[in-house]
Amino acid sequence: MPAALTTVLAGLGIDTPTPIQAATLPDSLAGRDVLGRGRTGSGKTYAFLLPLVARLTANRSTRGKGPRALVLAPTRELVGQIEASLAPLARTSGLTYVTVFGGVSQNPQVTALRRGVDIVLACPGRLEDLIRQGHCSLRGVEITVLDEADHMADLGFLPAVRRILSQTPRDGQRMMFSATLDRAVDSLVKQFLTKPVVHEADSVQAPVSTMSHHVLHIDRQNRLPILLDLTSAPGRTVVFTRTKHGAKALARQLNGGGVPAVELHGNLSQNARTRNLDAFHAGKASVLVATDIAARGIHVDDVTLVVHADPPAEHKAYLHRSGRTARAGNAGTVVTLMTGEQVRDVRDLVRAAGIKPTTTRIDSSSHALLAELAPGERSLTGPFTSAAPTATATKPAGQPKSGRRRSPRGPAPASTAAPRRHSASSFSSGRRRTRPSR
Repeated sequence: MPAALTTVLAGLGIDTPTPIQAATLPDSLAGRDVLGRGRTGSGKTYAFLLPLVARLTANRSTRGKGPRALVLAPTRELVGQIEASLAPLARTSGLTYVTVFGGVSQNPQVTALRRGVDIVLACPGRLEDLIRQGHCSLRGVEITVLDEADHMADLGFLPAVRRILSQTPRDGQRMMFSATLDRAVDSLVKQFLTKPVVHEADSVQAPVSTMSHHVLHIDRQNRLPILLDLTSAPGRTVVFTRTKHGAKALARQLNGGGVPAVELHGNLSQNARTRNLDAFHAGKASVLVATDIAARGIHVDDVTLVVHADPPAEHKAYLHRSGRTARAGNAGTVVTLMTGEQVRDVRDLVRAAGIKPTTTRIDSSSHALLAELAPGERSLTGPFTSAAPTATATKPAGQPKSGRRRSPRGPAPASTAAPRRHSASSFSSGRRRTRPSR
């Protein structure tokens, strides 16, 4: 690795490559086409960003106005996470970049592309729009990366991805990274990669040693009291629901119970999604209630608990959801709430995922196991209250800052309402405690 990049990594506390990085970097730095599989949280983002930045920096003679590298990702949130990892590397290397996704005005994106950038981080839909309008050409792309390739297939992006990849030079380097490799991914590999080197750093079904899995067999009427107990413990929690309506309703219920929570789902505007994620990153809200859109690309340090309030429909979603915790060697707990009518589905789900959870019958929110799964003094600090919206358009690295791009770890444009006191008996058997703040 170039010394400048290892210095940046050292400043971030990164001095040892993860298995997927160690496996793929020799080939990707050499310019070979690479197909890499590593589970969620395994370090795939740096596995493709480091060689991408290193190779662009070493070969500046081909620099033109059009983008020299393209990274495709399925969701806006994942594009934002990739940008956060790229920013210090690009700044050190003098490379410019722009993020391209829908839900926000295209004007800042068009302006950046006209000015000229080295790297485009994009969702397929908006990128195709800009290409059709004549704002972006991929003729000069030297390196193309497809991140979360399996999820592209799940979301129906394959036709758009094929059209986009067909516009990149055939002799350029292409890398694909995914948590799982299936038939849809295989079809892309055969069509677009040339003699790819395949690296599988771990088994997708191999349990993460630092992640514990529990299934709580509950009655439906106890669902909210149990969720209130688990989420009022110290630390960050991600709660998953199956539907957008369910995420919105549950976030409202948790806030009504005194647990500061934000929602993340497809019905929110981009500004609202960014604002809520910033609040969760900054600790203004301790709970993120999300649909499966957050299972891809959302990385927040120290998420100690993932709760499947609604069991997912299939095992890949379970693995990706659960991967929000126990990242980079940290410990984490995964809890699935299961009602009587869901027993067979959950049993089939965990078997397909290769997980052997501990299953416990829980009759109320006073069960002692809840304190073991989410240890610490329970605290109801009041609901989360959003402040004014914040724009999310970005400029290439090195351009004057206009205040529109913010770091995922930066201050959240939100404030917490004054603490409210609640009667413990309203939600549980009296174990719940109240204190002014966390």
